[in-house]
Amino acid sequence: MELKATILRYESLPSTNTEAANQARRGAPEGLCIVARAQTQGRGRQGRTWASPPGAGLYFSIVLRPRIEARWWPLLSLLGALASRDALREACALVADIKWPNDLLVEERKIGGVLAEVIETELGRACILGIGLNLRDGAFPREIRATATSVERVSGEAPDTETVLQALVRAIADWYGALHAPAGPERICREWEASSSYAFNRRVRATVGSETIEGLTRGLELDGALRLETEDGRIERIYSADIVSLRGVAG
Repeated sequence: MELKATILRYESLPSTNTEAANQARRGAPEGLCIVARAQTQGRGRQGRTWASPPGAGLYFSIVLRPRIEARWWPLLSLLGALASRDALREACALVADIKWPNDLLVEERKIGGVLAEVIETELGRACILGIGLNLRDGAFPREIRATATSVERVSGEAPDTETVLQALVRAIADWYGALHAPAGPERICREWEASSSYAFNRRVRATVGSETIEGLTRGLELDGALRLETEDGRIERIYSADIVSLRGVAG
């Protein structure tokens, strides 16, 4: 299937995901992309704030209306991470790691993230796939410099935002087509595993609500769940959690 993108550009929005969701509820077609130069209420997973100062990052959301079984919809987050990885490689010559499910890392610091939100519309269920990429060093507060980075900080030069945007749109279209093809979910999961140092044999702590689980990662289920082997040999399937690498972490 072919995903045709239409891009709407704004100087500033509270949130590109919120604007995309509003447009989708008003009947916007699949492929509508919302891009803002700044966000005043940008957000990440689990309600966290996503810093979005003017011109410092790519703040992007796209309306998707997948024709796949509901059990495969969680793979859209993985798809967004793969597309972001491809865009950074094509436009910025950067090789990014992926931390489950959808954080983009360079040198173990966060350079981007994905937020997939499912909404109901008059045309049926839709997914708003939001992506934020730190392009310039001013994209994030100084107090999180130990855990965040930018393309400019890593490469020494600020990338052209439009070039990154076009590479991202192409990559989303390619992976979206792959998801809808025969054996699409398996391809998405296997490619994600091949692209992530977190996929196998990484000791991590998963925080699920008030519960914490520690173990070694053992790849993905076909629905995108992370397989975690605990000390007693059980395989826990993690569907939503904060993941912290325990490599070099005491306790």
